[in-house]
Amino acid sequence: MGISLEKGGRIDLGKEAPGLNKIGVGLGWDTNESDTGVDFDLDASLFMLGENGEIPSQAHFIFYNNLNSPCHAVEHTGDNLDGSGEGDDELVNVTLNDIPENIKELVVVVTIHDATARGQNFGQVLNSFVRIFDLSNDKEIAKYELDEDFSTETAIEFGRLYRKGGSWRFKAVGTGYTAGLQGFVDKFASKFL
Repeated sequence: MGISLEKGGRIDLGKEAPGLNKIGVGLGWDTNESDTGVDFDLDASLFMLGENGEIPSQAHFIFYNNLNSPCHAVEHTGDNLDGSGEGDDELVNVTLNDIPENIKELVVVVTIHDATARGQNFGQVLNSFVRIFDLSNDKEIAKYELDEDFSTETAIEFGRLYRKGGSWRFKAVGTGYTAGLQGFVDKFASKFL
């Protein structure tokens, strides 16, 4: 069991797991039995940000329609359409040493696909979490469980991996938004709109 993080909590991955290179960013959730009449389709996405806080190219937005980064250091393993099963519902693999120096942060977000049309929000989602683990041995390093009630939000910034002092660190963010995935695209990829 890894370190349990609270909102705003930070961890230095290099200190907790010296020599760490290949990590998994696992995201999981359960959905309430809801009266929306349709399954929940939550989507994990990752934005690779440069110094200016934006992605350097559209290819640095990793999601279900773009599974690999240009440097092949970030790989989304595919879209889970209903969140069924135990453990991680979606997974992003990251090779830290292969991330180019011009990339300063990796922003991990989860959104509800077609949330407005389906009448869905994160208040109807249970047991959501993001966890960081060592891909070489499946040892969990840190986990952040979202425990707030997001009754109107359709998108959550779960956390950020970022460089500091020559090491990669993780910050649990837990900030909700009502603009869905488009809100993150507007924020991190405005020059490509």
